[in-house]
Amino acid sequence: MDVELLYCAGCPNWHLARERLGQALRATGHPDLEIRLHAVETEHEAQALCFPGSPTIRIGGRDPFPSPAQPHGLTCRVYATPDGLAGAPTVDQLVQALTGTS
Repeated sequence: MDVELLYCAGCPNWHLARERLGQALRATGHPDLEIRLHAVETEHEAQALCFPGSPTIRIGGRDPFPSPAQPHGLTCRVYATPDGLAGAPTVDQLVQALTGTS
């Protein structure tokens, strides 16, 4: 399984996303799986990567939380969670994304 976290250096939420992703990997029996970190540094790179904002998580090259309304660029991203909009998915949402359940 390939897990990647794309982020902008100035994003205040990417560290939380990384922490929660690590918790979700442990919960799904993948504690040693490497999270590949990818800093997106330019608008050109963001466009080329179809980067919808920071943080973005891709599992097997796919964004498990797609939102067609989000622009591509160096911007913060928000996620719909059971508690409202947040800067990162919940651990439970990430577990569901990693296991393919909903």
